[in-house]
Amino acid sequence: MTSPKRYDRIAFVASQGAEAQAALAQLTALYGDHDPADADVVVALGGDGLMLQTLHQHMRSDKPIYGMHRGTVGFLMNEFSTVDLHARLAAAKETVIHPLLMRATDVHGVVHLHHAINEVSLFRQTHQAARLRILIDEQPRMPELIADGIMVATPAGSTAYNLSAQGPILPINAALLALTPISAFRPRRWRGALLPNTAYVVIEVLEGDKRPVAAVADHDEARDVRRVEVLSDKTISMRMLFDPGHSLEERILREQFGY
Repeated sequence: MTSPKRYDRIAFVASQGAEAQAALAQLTALYGDHDPADADVVVALGGDGLMLQTLHQHMRSDKPIYGMHRGTVGFLMNEFSTVDLHARLAAAKETVIHPLLMRATDVHGVVHLHHAINEVSLFRQTHQAARLRILIDEQPRMPELIADGIMVATPAGSTAYNLSAQGPILPINAALLALTPISAFRPRRWRGALLPNTAYVVIEVLEGDKRPVAAVADHDEARDVRRVEVLSDKTISMRMLFDPGHSLEERILREQFGY
């Protein structure tokens, strides 16, 4: 039988909210606080925004991240408690996720490289709808999409903006990406596509001078893009920890049934 992992050295990070800061004071008094570089685990106190920020900051560190909800939206967080944190961490279930890599080329030929944990999105910059061409694995699949935009979402991000845009919820371990239009005008009835997570997605902007488009990887934005390439970056593995019975798999499954 595999022995539970020990997470003796804990690094705490917290959002600026009053609840998160109060939790930070309580937990550091009880368990101490290590520098993230020397810690066994990073514990994030806040909401999903802080969790995404923490995952980005520690993307290449191989540090497990355990979140506790002291913010607004807490889909990616565990319940908050100050009791027996070491035992909770030892019993936690690990979920490994991979980010998307966005390579966006703008009107000046400048290439913008950013990672996204939730989604890569393209948006119209003005009142006029975007005109986009979609290629999958270098094969043209949609010669023209007229819409407010489009996104490529990971399973971890499928319950975020993707769900608000009527995209599908993906099980966290599904080897899939969701390609979801944002307010599609033509083809009017197109609801998007499910792609293997090995797919190489290219979105070309048509009439970019007249209908400018921005590309966003989580929170990193590139303006006036002409071509956006998206693929799952398997060279990066991020480890998230969840309490037994409250895993990300279980949360996503519950979300599919509306509770």
